[in-house]
Amino acid sequence: MELKGKRVAMLVDQMYQEMEVWVPLYRLREAGVEVVTVGAEAGKVYPSKLGYPCTAQLSYDAARAEDFDGVIAPGGFAPDFIRRHPMAIAFVREVALQGKLAAAICHGPWVLCSADILRGKRATSFFAIKDDVVNAGALWEDAEVVVDGGIVTSRKPDDLPAFSLACIQVLANGPVA
Repeated sequence: MELKGKRVAMLVDQMYQEMEVWVPLYRLREAGVEVVTVGAEAGKVYPSKLGYPCTAQLSYDAARAEDFDGVIAPGGFAPDFIRRHPMAIAFVREVALQGKLAAAICHGPWVLCSADILRGKRATSFFAIKDDVVNAGALWEDAEVVVDGGIVTSRKPDDLPAFSLACIQVLANGPVA
């Protein structure tokens, strides 16, 4: 599947889960998507849980929803840091309100909770944040991937093949009814 011309923001912050950034990032790039790493500070290097570095290419302040076709929030402890930035939350919310891909895996749905985009939507997450997702108004499911409109969610690294494929399908075909 060729997705040249599509552009997705990969949110990054300290303590991200390695596979949940790099697997979808490379899979989307293989499909022709331009993936831009976005963090609190452009040019800053954010270490993963194991110390693997990821440099933010763009800051939350400079990220504009109209310049992207989607956004992905990885898991690990990064979502707890990402959601502390009002501009990150505003960016994710605006991307979702424009009907574009808003994807999150593992603890990443915390970012979607803070953006208040899960109300009435089907979603999944790592089981430990199920209550947070439900309290944000989502209809929680225990499934490897859940797609509701442009929102794509998954539970854990084992779900990355289904998560990455669902993100690609939403980018290629638009939101799923």
